[in-house]
Amino acid sequence: MRASSAKWPGIAGGLGLRIVGKILCVTALLGLSASVANAVPSYARQTGSDCVSCHVGGYGPQLTPYGMNFKLGGYTDTDGKDMKIPLSAMLVANWTRTSKDVAEADKLEYFGTNNNAAVQEVSLFLAGRMTDNIGTFIQSTYSGVEKKWALDQVDMRFARSLKLGDKDATLGLSLNNNPTLTDPFNTLAQWRFPYVSSDFNAGFGPTPLMENLGGSVAGANAYMLFDKNFYAELGLYDTLSTTGLNMINAGDAGKFKGVGTYWRLAYVKDMKRDNFNIGLVGFNAKVQPDRSDLGTANDYRDLGIDAAYQFLGNREHIFTVNASYMKEWQTLNYTYSNLAEADNLKNSLNQFRLAGSYHYNQTWGATAGIFDTRGSTDSLLYGSSLNGRPNTSGYILQGDWTPWGKEDSWGAPFANVRLGVQYTGYNRFMGGSSYIDGDGNERRATDNNTVMLFLWTSI
Repeated sequence: MRASSAKWPGIAGGLGLRIVGKILCVTALLGLSASVANAVPSYARQTGSDCVSCHVGGYGPQLTPYGMNFKLGGYTDTDGKDMKIPLSAMLVANWTRTSKDVAEADKLEYFGTNNNAAVQEVSLFLAGRMTDNIGTFIQSTYSGVEKKWALDQVDMRFARSLKLGDKDATLGLSLNNNPTLTDPFNTLAQWRFPYVSSDFNAGFGPTPLMENLGGSVAGANAYMLFDKNFYAELGLYDTLSTTGLNMINAGDAGKFKGVGTYWRLAYVKDMKRDNFNIGLVGFNAKVQPDRSDLGTANDYRDLGIDAAYQFLGNREHIFTVNASYMKEWQTLNYTYSNLAEADNLKNSLNQFRLAGSYHYNQTWGATAGIFDTRGSTDSLLYGSSLNGRPNTSGYILQGDWTPWGKEDSWGAPFANVRLGVQYTGYNRFMGGSSYIDGDGNERRATDNNTVMLFLWTSI
């Protein structure tokens, strides 16, 4: 995984992102001090709507058109009643079994080589309407695996609806810490399937830079939804300082040389019974991996296409399909020239993701997904690969039960829970059917096949 950091050109730009970074750090400290006793499912309470209005299957991040518009509207929609406290809490617990024990060098600290149970996440949220035009989605999380708190996600928005000519438009500005966090669809990294996964899973191989920046950057994004169909977004990113990263326990993504740029275009069509969207996305940044050796930088250019379809019908039988393809071009000036840790100056990485789901009565769900990552041959860069390639592919199967979340559910809107089982199977891992594990032994890709039982709940 690679990291990166950006510095705005000019005094005004650099000062702007430094201010954003300080805001995110202060927000983290506020999130850590939030009271669990006062936490509630804040968006449902704020809008007076049940969970299934916004979320496919009654729970989780997969949004309906109503949920997408709520997000684009800055999390500010309300039922008009006062005394709404924008606090919530979440817990994810799981048990994970891998087909073969992992290598001693690869196991996670505090845990064994197999059959691990953990309270994986405990999160506090400051999420809801602050003013008529300002709303927040801020999450701070304690990891029961890493045994530490961190600022997880920050999305603070200003949004306003207006007329452009005779067309409706929503204009917004987001201050955030993750390039794909702001996206309203379920095709990009932050919000795509699997919506919950195990920290004990082997993962999905190398990923594009855009997917490795969460928590380590500060961004300012402007967006617009025009005529209910056309979506556009532009974001500029800088990395936090070392002090800022330490304050919020975030990983160091390195340092951008110049500015990191994110852009998004999409067409969305809501036909009430069903809807679809298709889009393009891109991210560019020059990365200085070592903050003590600035100058030469690796250059990454990410470009992707994505599409999604939802059949909602009368909400008894719901079908969804989400797909994305991402290509990354890498010019590894620093890694190749300064470190001699790459065979090639120029490499590429290609990632394909596809997931389809069915939900019955917003209660019973089944989802199947495939993942496929391929890239250039580089034996130094991918040292654990037997053929020098990063190729990793497989499938994910999940069944889940979401008993509440409907208007007439027990405890609505305070009780939210999803119970499920998830299986991840590997065809290839780091190049082929076998690779070299952390102990230096040959390990089969199928040895990483994983079953996870999970409990995901919020209040």
